[in-house]
Amino acid sequence: FSSCCLLSSRWETCWFKVELSIPPAWAGREVHFVWESDGEGMVWRDAQPVQGLTKEGEKTSYILTRSMKEPEPRSLTLYVELACNGLFGAGKGSMIAPPDPDRRFTLSKAELVVFNRDVYELLMDLEILLDMAQLLGEENQRSFQALYTANQMVNTCDVTDPSTFPAARDLAAAIFSQRNGESQHTIHAVGHCHIDSAWLWPYEETIRKCARSWVTVVRLMECNPELTFACSQAQQFEWVRSCYPGLYAQIQDFVAKGQFLPVGGTWVEMDGNLPSGESMVRQFLQGQRFFQEQFGRICSEFWLPDTFGYSAQLPQLMRGCGIGRFLTQKLSWNLVNTFPHHTFFWEGIDGSRVLTHFPPGDSYGMHGRVEEVLKTVKNNKDKGRVNHSAFLFGFGDGGGGPTQKMLDRMKRMTDTDGLPRVQISTPDRLFSALEKESSQLCTWVGELFLELHNGTYTTQAQIKKGNRECERILHDVEVLSTLAVARGSTFQYPASQLQRLWRLLLLNQFHDVLPGSCIQLVVEDALQYCAGEQGVWLGGHSPSGALWDLLGGAAGVSVLDCQEDGSIAMENGVIRESVPDGCCANQFALFDDVPLYWDAWDVMDYHLETRKPVTTLLKPLEITLAGGLRGSASFSLQIGESSTLTQEIILDATCPYLRFLTQVEWKEAHKFLKVEFPVQVQSTHATYEIQFGHLQRPTHWNTSWDWARFEVWAHKWLDLSEHGFGVALLNDCKYGASAHGNVLSLSLLRAPKSPDAMADITHHQFTYAVMPHLGSFQEGGVIQHAYNLNFPLHTVPASPAQCPAWSAFSISSPAVVLETVKQAEDRPEAVVVRLYEAHGSTLVAWLQTSLPVQEAMLCDLLERPVAQGRLLLEQRGLRLSFTPFRVLSVLLVLRQ
Repeated sequence: FSSCCLLSSRWETCWFKVELSIPPAWAGREVHFVWESDGEGMVWRDAQPVQGLTKEGEKTSYILTRSMKEPEPRSLTLYVELACNGLFGAGKGSMIAPPDPDRRFTLSKAELVVFNRDVYELLMDLEILLDMAQLLGEENQRSFQALYTANQMVNTCDVTDPSTFPAARDLAAAIFSQRNGESQHTIHAVGHCHIDSAWLWPYEETIRKCARSWVTVVRLMECNPELTFACSQAQQFEWVRSCYPGLYAQIQDFVAKGQFLPVGGTWVEMDGNLPSGESMVRQFLQGQRFFQEQFGRICSEFWLPDTFGYSAQLPQLMRGCGIGRFLTQKLSWNLVNTFPHHTFFWEGIDGSRVLTHFPPGDSYGMHGRVEEVLKTVKNNKDKGRVNHSAFLFGFGDGGGGPTQKMLDRMKRMTDTDGLPRVQISTPDRLFSALEKESSQLCTWVGELFLELHNGTYTTQAQIKKGNRECERILHDVEVLSTLAVARGSTFQYPASQLQRLWRLLLLNQFHDVLPGSCIQLVVEDALQYCAGEQGVWLGGHSPSGALWDLLGGAAGVSVLDCQEDGSIAMENGVIRESVPDGCCANQFALFDDVPLYWDAWDVMDYHLETRKPVTTLLKPLEITLAGGLRGSASFSLQIGESSTLTQEIILDATCPYLRFLTQVEWKEAHKFLKVEFPVQVQSTHATYEIQFGHLQRPTHWNTSWDWARFEVWAHKWLDLSEHGFGVALLNDCKYGASAHGNVLSLSLLRAPKSPDAMADITHHQFTYAVMPHLGSFQEGGVIQHAYNLNFPLHTVPASPAQCPAWSAFSISSPAVVLETVKQAEDRPEAVVVRLYEAHGSTLVAWLQTSLPVQEAMLCDLLERPVAQGRLLLEQRGLRLSFTPFRVLSVLLVLRQ
């Protein structure tokens, strides 16, 4: 093959038929089929995938035979499937640029070659020796020994005479066979191939990436029985199972042999900040159940190497799903502060602890080089406490995985004096060794906050809104379906449909989709999945006039038009003024938003220096509802050069918060829109809701650790309180927030241009609310009212006949939230009820239910009964003991 073929882009796949004939003169030789293209390829033979081909992943050849023998066919036909995208998509000009629709992909080489393994092995020896000579340092005699040995090899070797090669290799072997002492650090090398389930390529391309990468790993395992490979994300296993059953059967065989290692325990490697607590539970529930069903075991380690921060509730959720070990490395990306540990105990907000390890080489894509193993030891911040660390090798992000060259490098470093011991290992062996050495480890309490990528709390607002709405819809459908079954109707619980919908939502929570750091095609897919879930709702209507009439005895809303200054006053007898004199609440501000590189990911601290209040009125404030049960006023603003905002401010009778129904036509570029509420509160810390609880963050920038949290994340609310009074800011679909001094700020919209040039350029609708309260936020009912904003009442048509009152559940303490009601996964006759302590207190609460309960017991998050967890059915209900932020799951077996 001599000429080049130009292939079109747009995520197409091209197929090549390759007819090969090996010359008779090559008998006894190792023969490779070489293929070089800037698109990703895969070789098919006998209708099965056999080898991935990726130039960027250093895989450009398929071994036809290691020694051509007489019975082997000299002529054969292969097919090459070539994707019109590279390992990192098809960006124009840079990796994270939007895909180039005009980009062409080139096939530059297709050849049949003889591979000289003796020369290859000699070159590998020289590479390791020269790296030792260069990197061990002049103070280390081993560097000179390596240098002089390499020099002797060059003198011994005659490149025209292969008979001289063995003597040269013997010189290298003498160096590699000199062993370490007993105290040398041990590196646990594990093959790895991080594949983003979607990022700079769509979901469909990820399926092919999995096949290309994993079939290559299988080929390597056939030739290297010592190779181990850690592989996470049940969704990717399911894709391969469905689309490549032959390959999946081979993977199952290597799982049984202990080489192909399922890890992680979740459906995907999800975002660690934004999914709700229940969504995180379902990530583990769906993932662990899949691994149990397919491979006969659950995962013992949580594997999340590339996510943009880690919620302080994760340790408890891990523990509840049978996991006590955690691996990541992303905090090595911190922009401000260097994280002080690589191996430590991580303690969550409830006190749960998990053994945590960051590979000290600060990467999950090592290549097995001397430089990397030396960095792993030198960089380790827990030297002296532990003497073992992880080394994940293989091309990643876009797939690729380990190569033979990586393995051959590490074979020469198995136990070579001067270098750390490098052993092919498993996550279980690594963590088992760390557990034995854990007596002196430090403990990190609270969230693992990534000091980077905090723009992902706001980017792609529609995906985030769809996520919150889908979480709400699935919650409501599960509750209503469970109650319908429990009431003895003929209704069938939609278990299979709900599993399908949950898995779609969990897929969308992948750490480049929900955060918004993906291309436009992925955004379109994600929004389509959200739309499918939003169409599931069983029925219902908005509250009618008849419902509002039921409030006839309540105090109404008065709306006063203050003509002099154009302001409008609304009162309902509940809300008090909480804005400092001379300040404007609900103040919109526009910021320049130009990150250093990671456009969709980052918002830099210097954006705060560019604040511009939004003050240009397009439509002045006017009364839209004059009062009674509801009062409202509306106005419109010009934002930037071409965007507009229209807002209706709504106050309802008896409601303790003021709602802001907001619509924005957003057409900006590299701008950041926020809304600010200065409040009459003095406090050094603000409180933010996270999964199944809350935590506090400073409102000052005393230290670099404080200052690095200039933009943080929250779920349904944040609050700033002093003794006796506070103000909360609620929302129905936003996550980015901050509290500096006495100003609460909610991040509304961004406008990055990479990797999606059209990110957020559309119509947006969202609601937030401000809620002043007496006492603490717990006493003021902030948590419950945030739920009310996010979970509005559903009304359904009913007959005029009197209906008996009926309550499915009640809980005796306002500190306990009943979060989830669902059918048990394996027991149709049982119901799972999930509750959590939300105030940060220790208490006993009584759960009452009208369901026909026959038996009750505590279970873990995988719905397995807890030892000695049986609950007595007492007159007051079920007695439940809570400590701060504890999550409890109760299994209720119903009478049939």
